[in-house]
Amino acid sequence: MPRFFVEHASSEQIIITGEDAHHIGRSLRMRTGEQLTVCAEGLDYECEITRITDSEVYLKPLSIAPCAAEPSVKVTLYQAVPKQDKLAEIVQKAVELGVYEIVPVLTSRCVSRPTKADFEKKRQRLQKIAVSAAKQSGRGIIPEVAPLMTWKEALRSMQEQDVSVMLYEEEGGVRFGEVPLEGNTHIGLFIGSEGGISEEEAQQAVDAGLHRVWLGSRILRCETAPTAAISILMYLTKNL
Repeated sequence: MPRFFVEHASSEQIIITGEDAHHIGRSLRMRTGEQLTVCAEGLDYECEITRITDSEVYLKPLSIAPCAAEPSVKVTLYQAVPKQDKLAEIVQKAVELGVYEIVPVLTSRCVSRPTKADFEKKRQRLQKIAVSAAKQSGRGIIPEVAPLMTWKEALRSMQEQDVSVMLYEEEGGVRFGEVPLEGNTHIGLFIGSEGGISEEEAQQAVDAGLHRVWLGSRILRCETAPTAAISILMYLTKNL
């Protein structure tokens, strides 16, 4: 069944406008009496189309239920900015796997070094990728691709999570199973770019309370590591 997102929804009537309305009426050629799903704030509204105009689709909610695809934890991925277009793939897979938010971070070893203003232009396209991935995977929310953060800004943000971890390939890290995840709802996950993270930044992360996690002896690409780490987190929190 087609899925569409709105910011807020009513139990009496929902109106879809803009590109989604055009897609329903013109591309999907849906008609009154047919049903679709509207997602708002983690809830699924199973709806029947009652009226369609050139710019609006009027819907009558038939049932409301929490979205079964939404995890019980809110994982925020703090991703050091990679080269080329790798961030697009990372956003897509992270949304499919259930992350709550993606925060791009500029660290000392990032080869790609956009300004915050330049990154804003890319962020709009990344957000569209997040929307598409959320629809495809049956999510109940659209995870946000946040504005670019500096390393210090990201550290402060990660300290606000219930628990935060960073992938670290050097000695001294623990296994994911040793991180105190039980009872924690908001989880931060930091992953470096192609060059990893500097020793100074790694120590700053530990000083800030982050858990250094080791994924084994194999070195994963920066676009592979998020998929592996998020999958493990979802498994350990019984969301996979």
